[in-house]
Amino acid sequence: MKWYDEIARIARELYEKSGGIDGRDLDNWLEAERIVMERYKEQERLEAESSSSTEKKNASTNKKT
Repeated sequence: MKWYDEIARIARELYEKSGGIDGRDLDNWLEAERIVMERYKEQERLEAESSSSTEKKNASTNKKT
């Protein structure tokens, strides 16, 4: 559960940055969850672009030979 640990770490950072205000745990958790999900989506997008680029390059190379 790598993502869970990452969310927990970021939620803790948000808690500390806000001055340790009690009662905001759910808000901090949801914000951390949003941040982590955006990171994973961006990572998936970059990986998809990379594999698409590689496939296009391979297709181009195969046509030349």
